[in-house]
Amino acid sequence: MSINLFDLSGKIALITGATHGLGMAMAIGLGKAGATLVINGASSQEKLNKAIETYKALGLNAYGYLFDVTDESLVIKNINAIEKEVGAIDILVNNAGIIKRTPLEEMEVADFEKVLKVDLVSPFIVSKHVVKGMISRKEGKIINICSMMSELGRNTVGAYAAAKGGLKMLTQNMATEWAKHNIQINGIGPGYFATSQTEPIRKDGNPFNDFIIGRTPAGKWGDPDDLQGAAIFLSSKASNFVNGQVIYVDGGILATIGKPANED
Repeated sequence: MSINLFDLSGKIALITGATHGLGMAMAIGLGKAGATLVINGASSQEKLNKAIETYKALGLNAYGYLFDVTDESLVIKNINAIEKEVGAIDILVNNAGIIKRTPLEEMEVADFEKVLKVDLVSPFIVSKHVVKGMISRKEGKIINICSMMSELGRNTVGAYAAAKGGLKMLTQNMATEWAKHNIQINGIGPGYFATSQTEPIRKDGNPFNDFIIGRTPAGKWGDPDDLQGAAIFLSSKASNFVNGQVIYVDGGILATIGKPANED
């Protein structure tokens, strides 16, 4: 009998911040692999409803829950509701995140703390309360969405880099504590992707567009669908002995020091 190591049929996946962008792309991948999707949003019920319509139009089984992932009381309330109304959470993808582009010497402390709270503290809060069920069932998958900024710095994103660097280490510590319960905790570090948010800077002649294409060995921006394989792998039986790792889906950026501007 053949076994499909990547089959997610019968699994329930909670993906935070998956009403658009890379989170939605990864959720679609998990849904196409057979998972029932539970999509979290925080901005508005209308946006969440529209996202659920998108998933269902693709033939995917999807549910939506509106709550702030930084509010522990709301996280507990909604996780309890999800497990009662949909079922036990087998897969958690901590994708919700924000970025504020401000030079560090000009950044307000409140803004710095807000980025850390969403990008670093919320994965801890959500994981803390989802993992309890995983521990009792002796299985589960947690994926933290890290970043190339988990490894490198860049101007004006100091708070984001601090949070994502911390998330990398939190991922390793989660694995250290929870691997004994047959739970795998890993990260995905996206590179630069062609999304609606990056569209204004992806035009020919834009200095940043030229920089990214020149800096990336693959010579292009990533397609959001390129994240689906890593998400499915880390959610499936195929990764049952992979723990505490971050898979960088970046077209090779972190593999190279780069090249001179005039080099082909």
